[in-house]
Amino acid sequence: MVNEVILRVVEAKQRDVGRSIVRLDRQSMRKIGAETGDFVEIIGKRSTVAIAWPAYPEDEGRGIIRMDGIIRNNAKVSIGDSVRVKKAELRPATRVILAPTEPIRFGEDFKEYVKRHLEGKPVSRGDTVIIPVLQMALRLVVVSTQPAPMVYITGDTFLTIREQPIRELEVSIPRVTYEDIGDLEEAKQKIREMIELPLKHPELFRRLGIEPPKGVLLYGPPGTGKTLLAKAVANESGAHFIAINGPEIMSKYYGESEARLREVFKEAQENAPSIIFIDEIDAIAPRREEVTGEVERRVVAQLLALMDGLQSRGQVIVIGATNRPEALDPALRRPGRFDREIAIRVPDKRGRREILQVHTRNMPLADDVDLDELASLTHGFTGADLAALCREAAMHALRRFLPKIDLEKEVIPAEVLENLKVTREDFMEALKDIQPSA
Repeated sequence: MVNEVILRVVEAKQRDVGRSIVRLDRQSMRKIGAETGDFVEIIGKRSTVAIAWPAYPEDEGRGIIRMDGIIRNNAKVSIGDSVRVKKAELRPATRVILAPTEPIRFGEDFKEYVKRHLEGKPVSRGDTVIIPVLQMALRLVVVSTQPAPMVYITGDTFLTIREQPIRELEVSIPRVTYEDIGDLEEAKQKIREMIELPLKHPELFRRLGIEPPKGVLLYGPPGTGKTLLAKAVANESGAHFIAINGPEIMSKYYGESEARLREVFKEAQENAPSIIFIDEIDAIAPRREEVTGEVERRVVAQLLALMDGLQSRGQVIVIGATNRPEALDPALRRPGRFDREIAIRVPDKRGRREILQVHTRNMPLADDVDLDELASLTHGFTGADLAALCREAAMHALRRFLPKIDLEKEVIPAEVLENLKVTREDFMEALKDIQPSA
């Protein structure tokens, strides 16, 4: 009988994302007979494999397993779910076939680049793996493995990458996970309590005799991560996600704006559990005493009626985002509508460092890049500003390398990709072009 433990899934810390590792406490490691660096099988709705690492001191004895969004997706589990974990005896892969999720062009050199990145890592048939290319994360799906469904890749593995992309319907890939959001720990915790719990466990609210929230309002300056947070909670909870933009809903034609709102709510109820995300909600629900147009008054009234009419309590949740909460019609902020509010603030130095860590995760950083220094130099930068800074630094690095690249060739040699690094100087140049929003 193989020893196994049942552990609760929590999100990975930023430094562990993309490394194919899970963290377990000493007691769990002993029980399954695993040591640091051993392979473990994680059994959720499907099985996947990862490398076991020791838990952080503060996690000892909590009965948790830390894993990133890619491993969670591969095991088909969410944060808070329970998984079975046991030691896995893997054989080295003789052959592995990968397929992209979107069309890409590559040569033999690129296959070697991918293999070097995956060497020593465990994979399971059907898994998604992430390959960093400059600032992008290239997603590849493991189509087949030999000699077994679960293997680890070595220097001798014969790796094939299909040119034909795998159909999106065949594979579910989380585009945004909680680990893609730097900082905002308190907001993440609150939004999970308010949204994930009622979506996944409505019986808890029924047992307590309380109504789950219908609406949550995220407010804060532009670029602080309101939209990203809404996408992450939809992804992590497995909810149907509908995003609409306030100004785009508004139409000068009589009744059209209200009809579009009704369609959105109908789609959400038909596909429950659902999350409706309304960005710039102040554009469609301004204070009625301050608006002169009849359209705005009708749209506010329609939105109130739709929210009051939500029948599947907890199964359809509306998230509104605004930079100006004081501009919203007060009727929207009453109990039973947007009765929960979460402030999303401009990040402090610690938050900026965490956001920089997220955006440089797939970047080949030179040794002279110090994220603590960059966090100190970027006072007043929002998450969007820091993302723009990292993009600009990457483009600066690319411009430096252009003379070394033969643009006539269809594919770029692997050694050029290997030598492409983003340096401190690239970030200093980017800082001249990107201004803080806050």
